[in-house]
Amino acid sequence: QVQLVESGGGLVQPGGSLRLSCAASGSIFSSYFMGWYRQTPGKQRELVASLNSGGSTNYVDSVKGRFTISRDNVKNMMYLQMNSLKPEDTAVYYCRVVGASYNYWGQGTQVTVSS
Repeated sequence: QVQLVESGGGLVQPGGSLRLSCAASGSIFSSYFMGWYRQTPGKQRELVASLNSGGSTNYVDSVKGRFTISRDNVKNMMYLQMNSLKPEDTAVYYCRVVGASYNYWGQGTQVTVSS
């Protein structure tokens, strides 16, 4: 079983940058889907960025050109680099790893973009 723990969230001014990290307690090499989601109170959780085992990435239109998802199999980590942050990026961000027999979520990390 893999446990995921996010970190790197916090308060940042508009235009600033943050890098979110998702640490896995076990190997995530066999995962076929990895993704970052975000959610604000009362709203549906949104898939922001995803990465498959072959390295293909997808991004929601609102973050294209600003966010980058990546992984490090050696360190069992995944990342979300967020640049040019906007107030509408404010949310709790969650990492998710899916395999043939598992579906793991992190606990979430708060990102607040405000001046």
